[in-house]
Amino acid sequence: MMLAKTELNRYNRQMILPELGLEGQEKLQAAKVLVIGAGGLGCPILQYLTAAGVGKIGIVDDDAVELSNLHRQILYNDNDIGLAKAKVAATKLALLNPHVNFTAYNERLTAENAISICQEYDLVMDCSDNFNTRYLVNDTCISLGKTLVFGSILAFEGQVAVFNHQGGANYRDLYPAPPAESMNCVAGGVIGILPGIIGLYMANEAIKLICSIGETLSGKLMTIDALTNRISVYKIASERQTTIITSETKAIQEIDKATLDQWLSESPDKVFLIDVREDYEHEENNMGGVNISLYELKNSLTAIPKHKKVVCYCQTGQRSKMAVRLLKGIYEGEVYGLIDPLR
Repeated sequence: MMLAKTELNRYNRQMILPELGLEGQEKLQAAKVLVIGAGGLGCPILQYLTAAGVGKIGIVDDDAVELSNLHRQILYNDNDIGLAKAKVAATKLALLNPHVNFTAYNERLTAENAISICQEYDLVMDCSDNFNTRYLVNDTCISLGKTLVFGSILAFEGQVAVFNHQGGANYRDLYPAPPAESMNCVAGGVIGILPGIIGLYMANEAIKLICSIGETLSGKLMTIDALTNRISVYKIASERQTTIITSETKAIQEIDKATLDQWLSESPDKVFLIDVREDYEHEENNMGGVNISLYELKNSLTAIPKHKKVVCYCQTGQRSKMAVRLLKGIYEGEVYGLIDPLR
């Protein structure tokens, strides 16, 4: 499909980039992207992919706009409260770029409709806020051979990854099973600008994937702490890559709180407990042990005694998993992650 003269003018500033050019813009025009969740992450993704000229965009969300959404979901305003997010988003985005076709799915993604919805699109963006949907989206993308751009946010910290791209690592390689309890923005809070930051990184990954330019986060997890300005990128080991990444493919050893309590009761001197969150989080609420931020573990090995059972914990279990992966390659002793999130 040829770009109209008005489109050439509209996209001029990005088309003059040699990495993108006319060929890249035509790829964007031909692309079909599904955005699951029109909330904090979905809003900036939808706005920027629309502005970039993605040809077809699907929007899946069964929620209505609420007053508590507006500090971070800046696509909406007071007049939209009570209205369906997917439909409101599609209407407003059409005003931003009339050359984009939108389909609003005012329904929740379920096991019954996931395949029929996702199969119509080239690329899937997971902007959901719960583990059940994340696993459903991941497994659906694997079954359909779709690339998945993933993002999550909580408090001041966000994560971005690209899954299942050309047979690469998927969400279950990072999180084989959901934690016993999950924390979300309703319970844990979120700074309003964070979904904007993470959402734009996700949109950038989508554009690079569509245009086949740059280096993507396929097989990697990027974490961003907006409070400390720390950005880290971790390599995600996939079971399909065991011959390549031997040190990272070892199964993560995890224990529950009951097991930890038993160890501490029987042999407290043989257990070394590490809170891998930031110091301000540790000061607010902790279950003891030392506080070594996930981002400082590599530089703090001398503070971790050898020949003890090291148990890492955090708020949701996510950072402790990353800590175990990190320590397994550089620490000689036993390392465990605590399954139960900190309450």
